[in-house]
Amino acid sequence: MTDSPSHPAPDSPGAPIGFVEFVLLVAALMALAALGIDSMLPALPAIGDSLNVRDANARQFVITAFLIGFGVAQLAHGPLADRFGRRRVLICALVGYVIANALAAVAGSFTLLLAARVCGGAAVAATRVATVALVRDCYQGRAMAKVMSIAFMVFMVVPVLAPAFGEFMLIFGRWRVIFWAIAGLAALVLAWFAIRMPETLAPERRLAIAPGRIARGWWQTVSDRLSLGYTLASTALMGALYGYLNSVQQIMAETFGRPALLALVFATTAATMAVANLLNSQIVMRLGTRLISHGAVTALILLSAIHLAVVWTGHETLWAFGVLQGLTMACFGLATSNFSAMAMENMGGIAGTASSVQGFTSITFGSVIGALIGQAFDGTPVPLIAGFLVAGLIAFGLVFVTERGHVFRRG
Repeated sequence: MTDSPSHPAPDSPGAPIGFVEFVLLVAALMALAALGIDSMLPALPAIGDSLNVRDANARQFVITAFLIGFGVAQLAHGPLADRFGRRRVLICALVGYVIANALAAVAGSFTLLLAARVCGGAAVAATRVATVALVRDCYQGRAMAKVMSIAFMVFMVVPVLAPAFGEFMLIFGRWRVIFWAIAGLAALVLAWFAIRMPETLAPERRLAIAPGRIARGWWQTVSDRLSLGYTLASTALMGALYGYLNSVQQIMAETFGRPALLALVFATTAATMAVANLLNSQIVMRLGTRLISHGAVTALILLSAIHLAVVWTGHETLWAFGVLQGLTMACFGLATSNFSAMAMENMGGIAGTASSVQGFTSITFGSVIGALIGQAFDGTPVPLIAGFLVAGLIAFGLVFVTERGHVFRRG
């Protein structure tokens, strides 16, 4: 075992299973994390009532605990997948995810539930890190981009439908049924993956877990101007997104008094993100990542300012919230998808390590920001909208510094 691979990766060997099945399996792996987050939203009041959580804002920690585990564990999954292979790490992670959801389903206290959620997030984090590495083992360049784009379009169905899935599960029982259902779906994906997907990392390309090499990769990631700048800009925007995840159930129930419309409103705003990503795939080659993302952040700031003005002048309605928040989320999608690409521009030699560090930063610290936004909920959408406005301003400031003032340029 060496610190670096003795042979270069083969040029696009292709998936070891059929292309369609491969893409669907990748999408299913990616979707498990989104299902673990978004399907919880309709159940938060029931969880709070069952486990004696009287503070409605404290119920948001069901989301935050999962996100923290999901973010922190990415630092571990990258080196583990490079050392032991993608298959072994993903199988162990999926087993852990099934167990964590089963423990959440039987938790007798809010503390135990949060502990299970942290463990579940930590386990399923492998589906972000190791799955991308698995795709890279099989494809590179435009072929990899094609696989990931198709998989992402399939994956985006989950955030759209997950709250409705949670509501549907509540029809058949208490909130614990949702966790059992997630455990069951994870077990199905585990069986599919274990039976059909062989190891894609050749033995000669495996890397020893060498602290020095890992530390150098971390330092290279955080010392590169584009990597650091765009990762921090993504972190600010992710904080606003997680604030939305934490707040939207209470906004629908308490601000507008329409809890039954949560799944519909959430699906609509999630769909705008999916459409924005599809649009980005069609125009990015012509306009460039910088022009699109810088323009999207600017539009996000303007939309958030307009939304605040609507609320402060007493004109906020459910329709206004849905339309303005949906447009804001579309801008978020355009910005973050391109920020991620630009953060990786100089990271080709350490893509796995860089991806894990950037994911750790944006998700872990973004979840903390999102928790602060969520805990500021006061019965109105003002903290959430202000959170998007401030996040947009911070992100634009970071972009301005990163690009040394040369914003809105093609490239």
